[in-house]
Amino acid sequence: MIRVVAGIIYNAEREVLIAKRPLDKHLGGLWEFPGGKLEAGESALEALRRELKEEVNIELISAKPLTEISFSYPDKQVLLYVWKVDQHQGTAEGLEGQEIRWVNPQDFHNYRFPEVNQQLFKFI
Repeated sequence: MIRVVAGIIYNAEREVLIAKRPLDKHLGGLWEFPGGKLEAGESALEALRRELKEEVNIELISAKPLTEISFSYPDKQVLLYVWKVDQHQGTAEGLEGQEIRWVNPQDFHNYRFPEVNQQLFKFI
């Protein structure tokens, strides 16, 4: 079981930050909510804080758990911890070369997301 964390991050205009997965990664080219794998001994909140800083230059100030989703791919099982980021600071940028965008949730249908991410739309 791979444990993964994702953050639903809003800006002042109530847009949500999304990032495009690198083409050379699993599900490459699809859009997702920023986050990543938990490291050994790391809590979901600690992983979210670390991943947001490393991936999109966002410093997490406060967040609350939103949901957990377990799902299976043909080659792996994943447990996704999803957090709503209440407060953050910093200017979002794709520090790993990935494209990022602030998107109105009503426009999510214009982007291709992994199936598990689509399950999160009802929480946003």
